[in-house]
Amino acid sequence: MNFLVPPTNTRPRAAAGPSICISVTSEVAFVTSVFAVPVLFSRIMRRTLLLLFLTVPCFSADKVSSNQFRTSDGVQIHYLEAGDKANPAIVFLPGWTMPASIWQPQIDGLCAKYHVVAVDLRSQGDSDKPADGNYPERRSRDVEELMQSLQLKDVTTVAWSMAVPESLTYVNQFGTERLRALVLVDGFVALDPKDSQMQAAFAGMLKQAQLDRPKWTGAFVRSMYRKPQSEDYLHSVIAASLNTPTNTAVTLMENKPQLAATAKIVKTKLPSARVENFEDAGHALFVDDAERFNKLVDEFVTAAHH
Repeated sequence: MNFLVPPTNTRPRAAAGPSICISVTSEVAFVTSVFAVPVLFSRIMRRTLLLLFLTVPCFSADKVSSNQFRTSDGVQIHYLEAGDKANPAIVFLPGWTMPASIWQPQIDGLCAKYHVVAVDLRSQGDSDKPADGNYPERRSRDVEELMQSLQLKDVTTVAWSMAVPESLTYVNQFGTERLRALVLVDGFVALDPKDSQMQAAFAGMLKQAQLDRPKWTGAFVRSMYRKPQSEDYLHSVIAASLNTPTNTAVTLMENKPQLAATAKIVKTKLPSARVENFEDAGHALFVDDAERFNKLVDEFVTAAHH
């Protein structure tokens, strides 16, 4: 199936070329969660997990390696890796200010069958926090360079929240040659710049985050879950989120891609889309209902490789 992916908005980067037509040889499914989150955030997110087509858990810590990779502009990127490298690869990309370790239920649940890589994106988790490069085009290049370094092919990328539009930025830049499938988890494909209510909601989020980052982050992280989580776990996620400097966190949010044309195409040109609702899960639906989430990902990746 073919669809057009337009160039992204201009930022510090090389001049954008013409729109490109890519061929996605996999199926697509939308998976959504339905839940309430604090005011502003709840009006922005639509709980959409998009799986663009595209077990025995690894509980032992020695089966998960913590690694570093240096990008072409000198930034050190941290990632977690598990599973047999001969198996199909799945690369997990976390949301805004979130760490790679947020994907631990997927690392544990899928690494027996897949080569699993979870990335601390630039300025997140244990990766470097540079002043430059905190925009989707550069962060997408980081992912491409990491996959090149690991010699990954036929990759399924699983992108959550803000990583959803960034994963489409990746496709816009690098096409689908390296990809077998895309899984887009509970994030916006694009924001309509004409939607003043949504734009105001984002502005409100950023203002509150800047006024009292620790307090806001604590509330934000707790809002991501519908099911009870331990205080130790919540504190670890909050601390990891706060590793991203506030000015960088604001920059990342302000530099979100605006791929409205892509959003329209995704909705209208992929008739094989499948919708799954996670009604008893929060924004971090892959934690709240890890078993079901892992099963869905496994089904799609297995089908993508046949």
